[in-house]
Amino acid sequence: MRAIVREQAMPSADVRQLRARVEQLQGRRMDAAVLPTHPALAELLPGGGLRAGSVYSLAPSASLLLALLARPSQDGSWCGVVGMPELGAEAAEHLGVDLSRLVMIPDPGPRWLAVAATVFEVLPVVAVRPAGTVHAAEASRLMARLRDHGSVLLVQGVWPQAEASLSVSDAQWSGVGSGHGYLADRALTVTVHSRRSPVPRSARLLLPDSGGRLAAAPSERMPVARVPLGAARLGAEPLETAPLPVARAVS
Repeated sequence: MRAIVREQAMPSADVRQLRARVEQLQGRRMDAAVLPTHPALAELLPGGGLRAGSVYSLAPSASLLLALLARPSQDGSWCGVVGMPELGAEAAEHLGVDLSRLVMIPDPGPRWLAVAATVFEVLPVVAVRPAGTVHAAEASRLMARLRDHGSVLLVQGVWPQAEASLSVSDAQWSGVGSGHGYLADRALTVTVHSRRSPVPRSARLLLPDSGGRLAAAPSERMPVARVPLGAARLGAEPLETAPLPVARAVS
């Protein structure tokens, strides 16, 4: 994979050879119709998973992105992350991503779109944060290549012709007592808008739960702290990765 970063392109013969090697390591073809994901997210996504040859537009949430990568990596799919230098391996592991099947390219340079396109010719799941505006014509050309290779592209931002867009809202942390204690888990609402369905789907999820993973939220819970997600960049998301201690109140 270092060749991708260094040259930002590979001869087609080398791409086919590397792709065949990845398929051999995975024990299955990369053109599966749907890649499974966490059951709580599968209920929201069209087709019950990540559809091969599709693009998904994501809110700027590191936890949501890593939750989507976790199940495919656990099932043997190699995943790539392009243009997200703040994304930490420890956070990825806490949310269930198999680090042995994760390729990270923190700084793809000005030709980030070409780098991402080359990577998804080799890996079945690729996440990218656009470093600039993607025009409709560029998106159409990339979509054609994506369908040819049967890969999934997760875009942290807006993308034309996305299969679905996932947003997060109404974050609520629990675990804080009367001025002291520890944040235990965070409930939030994940909403999926799909071009395959006129009605968006929403669910209340724990991300993270008390164990640091993704889980369905209980039907009833008493929120004790609210943290607005806003539209912050990845590294600036409030209390995004792990439960943090809260200082005692001083009277």
